[in-house]
Amino acid sequence: MDLGIQGRVAIVTGGSRGLGRVSALALAREGVSVAICGRTKSTLDGTVDELRALGVSAAGIIADMAEESAAQAVYDGAVSALGPVDILVNNVGGRRGAGFAETDEATFMLGFEVNFFGAMRLMRLAIPGMRDRKWGRIVNISSIYGREHGGSADYMASKAALIACTKFTGVELIKDNVLVNSIAPGSIIHPGGSWERFSNERPPEVVEEFIARNLPVGRFGWPEPVGDLVAYLSSERASMITGTCIPVDAGQGRSLI
Repeated sequence: MDLGIQGRVAIVTGGSRGLGRVSALALAREGVSVAICGRTKSTLDGTVDELRALGVSAAGIIADMAEESAAQAVYDGAVSALGPVDILVNNVGGRRGAGFAETDEATFMLGFEVNFFGAMRLMRLAIPGMRDRKWGRIVNISSIYGREHGGSADYMASKAALIACTKFTGVELIKDNVLVNSIAPGSIIHPGGSWERFSNERPPEVVEEFIARNLPVGRFGWPEPVGDLVAYLSSERASMITGTCIPVDAGQGRSLI
């Protein structure tokens, strides 16, 4: 299927590993030039090399999206290296707190910086140009724990806020052919990710019990289906899909909506 996005330019935050990396690679296979950001130069450089090997232009930008200045640096770096941004994939996220009583206000704020405000700032930077050109795609990586109970208090609240912002902007911008959607992954394992740490640090019987209780497929999820959906939602083929949140969880989620 030709997704019709060859020659477009994308930003993928947290694009050096995990879900961000597979999303960046999926876009590159469709002929999209990709700028990725991350905190570690070695992993950034390795993924940039992978992207360029697919025949597209690519750039790596060192940035921590929990910092207020990061969004502007990433956006400016992408435009300088590759040109106007057509596709934005907000992938960075992470858990900072625990239960509500154990999560103080500072930790809540850090959780929102990581999971919500960095994405919101990049959206504010990218949307005006997308509207002017009458074409844009934004994909926000949320979580099934933004749709229903789970994770830490700050993570659940901030990922739910990201889904809500996606709905609002998706409805608001479709008249300008700017589509905004979110993806809600389940428990997906990848090198360096939280579920790999969980699997390595917990006793085997605890891991087995978690899988048996939560994962109908009988194992942790894998990243590639998320990357493929990112590419589709970033395409011409998704022209009537906006403001939605699509789970990629192999049946893990319990929500009816």
